[in-house]
Amino acid sequence: MSEEYRYLKTMPHFVRAGVPLLTGFKRDRIAPYVVLAVKDPLVVGDGAEEDSLAAALDNGEVAARTGLFTTVTGTYEGAPVSIVSGGSGSPEAELALMDLFNFTDCTTVIRIGGCGAWSPKVGVGDIVISSGAVRDEGMTKAHVRAEYPAVADWQVVSAMKEAADQVGHPYHIGITRSGDSEYCGWGKPGPGGYLQEDHKQIIDYWSRAGVLNTDREAAAILTLCSLYGRRGGAVCSVGDNVVTGELHKSGSGQTAAITVGLSALARLFREDADA
Repeated sequence: MSEEYRYLKTMPHFVRAGVPLLTGFKRDRIAPYVVLAVKDPLVVGDGAEEDSLAAALDNGEVAARTGLFTTVTGTYEGAPVSIVSGGSGSPEAELALMDLFNFTDCTTVIRIGGCGAWSPKVGVGDIVISSGAVRDEGMTKAHVRAEYPAVADWQVVSAMKEAADQVGHPYHIGITRSGDSEYCGWGKPGPGGYLQEDHKQIIDYWSRAGVLNTDREAAAILTLCSLYGRRGGAVCSVGDNVVTGELHKSGSGQTAAITVGLSALARLFREDADA
């Protein structure tokens, strides 16, 4: 950044004593391998509890807690892992990612969470490993032009595939569509039945384009990790499929998604140690 930028010295950074106020990250308490998760009641059920992600870690301890994020650090199969849980959406993900990149030694960030399917090939309870994402949200465009691709790191995808094969749970690898809206931007009517004609085309458009699933955070993680030199990925459990008509089932497939995501981080840890 140019030192001649006139607002550089007066720009608010929300840091006190070297600690970012929004996340509370301290470098010695955040692992290089990070899960960015959402406090999502829609992935609770069918064997998955609200704290299932954190409970999967060995020796997990709260490493940071603010009004926005709670971070637990522990190990999984010997790999140091931090789980950062916060609110939903791309703007919230940006806050965590920027603090991870600026204040920690984080090398790898993955999303483990829930999603909806927009492909007839994907069933409720399956998991989807994102190879890339449609940037149909607003935040990433503030960092780089829309032509820049949201692509998952190949090592992350490979590690997740190996983990999914070992788990033996139904899975798919392909394109995720990330958006901001949970209503009109998803083809869902707003209050009073409000829906424009172009809203009615959203699901069919992206389904015909081969999109497997839809969420709110994958594009943010894939884009910013790639842009800022980290490895990014996403694995999500499928809670519903509007294309096939399979209704929502809370928690369906989430336990498998957690195992695949954390096992992939452990594989990457071992590979990095051997490199």
